[in-house]
Amino acid sequence: MAFETAPYSSGAEPRIVEALRHGGALAVSLVATSDDGSIVGHAAFSPVRIDHEAGHWYGLGPVSVVPEMQKLGIGRALIREGLSRLAALDADGCVVLGDPAYYGRFGFVSDPALTYGGEASPYLQRLVLRGRSPKGDVRYHPAFELA
Repeated sequence: MAFETAPYSSGAEPRIVEALRHGGALAVSLVATSDDGSIVGHAAFSPVRIDHEAGHWYGLGPVSVVPEMQKLGIGRALIREGLSRLAALDADGCVVLGDPAYYGRFGFVSDPALTYGGEASPYLQRLVLRGRSPKGDVRYHPAFELA
């Protein structure tokens, strides 16, 4: 499992992806495979709601790459391809909860106008694909309550 030894993981990531899949909430789901066909990475994008805002916003996550294949660009390629597919779906943007140093590479920025659970966080970041920046509380699919 990609998250087994990660200190920030609750271990719920596979259950979250399954719940998103069963709930029909995976707008984009990308899998990376090795030469022998084994799955080595996955990136999920699902719709989010942002208070007081109309629009088509998505959340990135979970993203996983098996430990022995990390730092080879697999996660980066999955994220870039997923963002490209969101743009093709006319998405307004994407949010992510994660390391600003990592997700900043893709253009994500922290925005105090966005909150999660009613609080602003530097780990909550957004990437505008079209239109303007949203304001309000971000709500992920109920599958994320498994974390």
